[in-house]
Amino acid sequence: MLVLTRKPNQSIVIGEDVRIVVVSIERDQVKLGIEAPRDLTVHRAEVSEKIKKKG
Repeated sequence: MLVLTRKPNQSIVIGEDVRIVVVSIERDQVKLGIEAPRDLTVHRAEVSEKIKKKG
């Protein structure tokens, strides 16, 4: 696992098409913005697990 340190308004880039931006940090929550192509599915991990179990 790659671990990075970012501050609000800083981002990371995955490949050429995905950008993840730290929108805000409040108490014990980090709010992320994800910029990705519309044809790329993005889910929270718990949602992804539920989808896998159904399929």
